[in-house]
Order: sequence, then C-alpha cells, then structure tokens
Amino acid sequence: MLPLRYARRWQVAGVLVLLSVFAATVMPAVWLWPSTSLKMLFSADKWLHGVTFAALAVWFSGQYARRSYWRIGSGLLIFGIIIELCQRMLTFRSAELADVGANAVGIVVGLSIALAGFGGWSLRVESWLSRRRQPG
Repeated sequence: MLPLRYARRWQVAGVLVLLSVFAATVMPAVWLWPSTSLKMLFSADKWLHGVTFAALAVWFSGQYARRSYWRIGSGLLIFGIIIELCQRMLTFRSAELADVGANAVGIVVGLSIALAGFGGWSLRVESWLSRRRQPG
C-alpha cells in the first residue's frame, strides 16, 4: 500500500465499494433499473461490466504502488469470476463467460489509465485536502 495518511479509511472504502458492486450484481436487475426495458439492459450489460471493472482498477491503483498492479488485476479478475459463479446459482440472474471477458477488458483499461499517470491518485487527494485545511 502507498504511504497514505488515511490508509485504513481507504481500505474500508475499498471493501465497501467491492461489497456494493457484489450486491448490485446479485440482486434482480429490475431492482436497479425498474423502468428500463430489458432489451436495452442486456445490450448495455457488457459495457456495464467493463466500465465497472475499469473503475475498480482505477480505484485500487490509487492506493497501491505500480508493482502491485498485477495483484490488483488478478484479484479483480477472481472477483469477477466469483460474481459469475454466484450469479449462476441464482434463478433471476445468468452467468456468462463473456461477462468475465468484459471484466478483463475493463481491468486492462483501468490499469492502463493508472499507468498513464492516474495511479496513486489517493495520495494527490490527501495532499490537496491537507493543503486546503491549512490556514492561508
């Protein structure tokens, strides 16, 4: 983990983010989008997977050094597989190998964004917050 002043808070937030994603993926889809046609939801499904996992990769790249990015990618890929296995056990959700592929693409995109200079963003947020609190 990066030398963060509020490392524990970042870790707790990360767990809450993962739990939120997990909860959203195992609840009935109509609970999330009750007024959306199912046809539109299914066409957006792979994009939602990719964007979600890209955001997760960027989130965790904010707290960990570049040398840990392979762990972030591996962990998120395993998380995506666990989600699909859980969805397979539910009667109101379906598991698809293509979802795991969309997750993997999202992870690569997110880690590419991190490598392009966005990694470690939480250090910059903490620095900005500390400068903002100082009397000027």
